[in-house]
Amino acid sequence: MAIPDYQTIMLPLLRFAGDQQEHSLREAIDQLSEKFGLTQVERKELLPSGQQEIFNNRVAWARTYMGKAGLLESTRRGYFKITDRGVKVLKQNPDRIDVKFLEQFEEFRQFRALRHTQTEEEEVEVEAHERTPEEALESAYKQLRDNLANDLLQQVKSCSPGLLEKIVVEKIVKTGYGGSRQDAGRAIGRTGDEGIDGIIKEDRLGLDIIYIQAKRWESTVSRPEVQKFAGALQGQRARKGILITTSNFSKEAQDYASKIDSKIVLIDGEQLAQLMIDHSLGVSPMAAYEIKKIDTDYFTEE
Repeated sequence: MAIPDYQTIMLPLLRFAGDQQEHSLREAIDQLSEKFGLTQVERKELLPSGQQEIFNNRVAWARTYMGKAGLLESTRRGYFKITDRGVKVLKQNPDRIDVKFLEQFEEFRQFRALRHTQTEEEEVEVEAHERTPEEALESAYKQLRDNLANDLLQQVKSCSPGLLEKIVVEKIVKTGYGGSRQDAGRAIGRTGDEGIDGIIKEDRLGLDIIYIQAKRWESTVSRPEVQKFAGALQGQRARKGILITTSNFSKEAQDYASKIDSKIVLIDGEQLAQLMIDHSLGVSPMAAYEIKKIDTDYFTEE
């Protein structure tokens, strides 16, 4: 079963609180996950940011929206209970509670009016996909990042062999390998085939080395190419290697790399672009948004 959207969660959550007792959000999440028959994998599925479980986020927003409509009230940190209005709504035995249903309450309409930064078109799209605000924000961020990665990869594919060498060296250094960029640069030797082949320190002391090959392949890299790279590792008496391509690897190539004794990490064009974004290589910040929440401890009187 797919994870229910936050509007589908509203009525079951209100019914859960219908006993008019105080409940914790955690208790509600556990009970509702059982009601919807979610598996452990579904319960642990995270938002793109990896900071919160999707289902937990949707239950929290279902509670928030019904709180804004006066159906639920917060009793203390992490706890809530149904209001008299919420009890009256349950007695009406509605088939569904969603945003449209909540708009009958003035408090909720005022809450919605405060969201003046969102255009009507964006609002419809968010509701059509049943997203919480965090999901909408993270989805937009992911789309922007994916578009940037695609543009970045096109730039990498068109760069010179020397610039490709610089990109690979800087990426490796920024991920913690090779000591300084100067040390890493001396460890790399050009081959003149629009790629690089060489060795680099695995750590700053040089206790182990990694063999690197990076090429601007246009077609899918197949198993024979990975086999040749594995043979090159043996020739260098190296146990570890990184094979980078601006295209992608076939499933057979990936399976082969995962089964041999030598440790070979395969990095395709998409991964390379994402790593460049993570380490600010070839990109610069355009805007930053900081999301804050209430610090309830601040308002706790001694």
